[in-house]
Amino acid sequence: MDSQKENSSNVLSELDEEFDSLYSILDEVKESMINSIKQEQARKSQELQSQLSQCNNALENSEELLEFATRSLDIKEPEEFSKAARQIKDRVTMASAFRLSLKPKVSDNMTHLMVDFSQERQMLRTLKFLPVPKAPEIDPVECLVADNSVTVAWRMPEEDNKIDHFILEHRKTNFDGLPRVKDERCWEIIDNIKGTEYTLSGLKFDSKYMNFRVRACNKAVAGEYSDPVTLETKALNFSLDNSSSHLNLRVEDACVEWDPTGGKGQENKMKGKENKGSVHVTSLKKHTRSGTPSPKRTSVGSRPPAVRGSRDRFTGESYTVLGDTAIESGQHYWEVKAQKDCKSYSVGVAYKTLGKFDQLGKTNSSWCIHVNNWLQNTFAAKHNNKVKALDVTVPERIGVFCDFDGGQLSFYDASSKQLLYSFKTKFTQPVLPGFMVWCGGLSLNTGMQVPSAVRTLQKTENGMTGSASSLNNVTQ
Repeated sequence: MDSQKENSSNVLSELDEEFDSLYSILDEVKESMINSIKQEQARKSQELQSQLSQCNNALENSEELLEFATRSLDIKEPEEFSKAARQIKDRVTMASAFRLSLKPKVSDNMTHLMVDFSQERQMLRTLKFLPVPKAPEIDPVECLVADNSVTVAWRMPEEDNKIDHFILEHRKTNFDGLPRVKDERCWEIIDNIKGTEYTLSGLKFDSKYMNFRVRACNKAVAGEYSDPVTLETKALNFSLDNSSSHLNLRVEDACVEWDPTGGKGQENKMKGKENKGSVHVTSLKKHTRSGTPSPKRTSVGSRPPAVRGSRDRFTGESYTVLGDTAIESGQHYWEVKAQKDCKSYSVGVAYKTLGKFDQLGKTNSSWCIHVNNWLQNTFAAKHNNKVKALDVTVPERIGVFCDFDGGQLSFYDASSKQLLYSFKTKFTQPVLPGFMVWCGGLSLNTGMQVPSAVRTLQKTENGMTGSASSLNNVTQ
């Protein structure tokens, strides 16, 4: 009851404010129009007064001329009379009174300042409370999904000039069709959209679809939601497979970092469980001058049992970790960024059959580009133990494009989309994203669509000479 009284009081107060605002506007317009009439009246009066003054001056001059003419009638000498007559003629010709118009310069008509507010009165009679806005209509044809951005476009079923803004809501889902009530993520809200189009950019496409709905708002109330629309946002999502990574790698979902104590820590953990008579496994460590283990001299003698169904853990000099999702078809893209002090790393793909001692690019079942910042700086493409030096600058982020069906693996500068290198082959087995890192770390960015710039470059890439035929072959 109290709430109802308070709400009623609020709307009454707002109604008074709105009408007071109307009255104020009408008073302002009335004052402006009155001033216009007064200004027009003053202008015309000034014009008429000026014309009257000119006529008075001319009349005075005419009186002097008449007096001169009268005096001239008394002249007896013919020559003097003729001279006076000529003077009278000249003065009459030059007299201003004979050049003045007695017609008023301005009209006394003021009809051009009359008003007719019949339409405005009719409009004022139509004043009413704000209606609830109707539900907008999202047009799927005008919506665009590209470059990890989604543009949603909608329209009103009929024109409504009372709409102040729109509210767009979206959520991710793995279900096609209409949104489900249960087992769905919460709607995310974007408020105060002034137009009938909005672009969400920088999205991570970690679900197959996204639902969208929109509602219109006027000053008073929000209308009903539009019918929801489902747009496909499918992209490759994968994490790093910690169960098979080298023990000297510390692995999380989307990053891997070199850990020189990884093997030793695991070894000590195993030793604590062994009996005194058990055979202990020794971890040999030799350091370079800087105290960093050499990649060729760090070994791990102990590893936990492999998870059932998983591959063997990489060991020896293969500081490798693979992705946990196989690529069996289609076109996919992901990006990799290395730590600034990373001494050596590789990025590429490999078959599941890559051996636990095998290094990326040194077998016929793996393809990669390799960056070495240790002792000497090199940047090269590797496959089947063949190396192609790359005469380009190592980018801050590397984009990886894999066209499984087309047999193509390309690497790009993720920022400029400059092609770094491209392998041409025929994949005969599913491939996994592969990564090698030593003395540093890598971070991944997945859930990305193939960028439009990369798709465009694919049309011309076959004619480029960036790939070495010696590295491209059909693997079994």
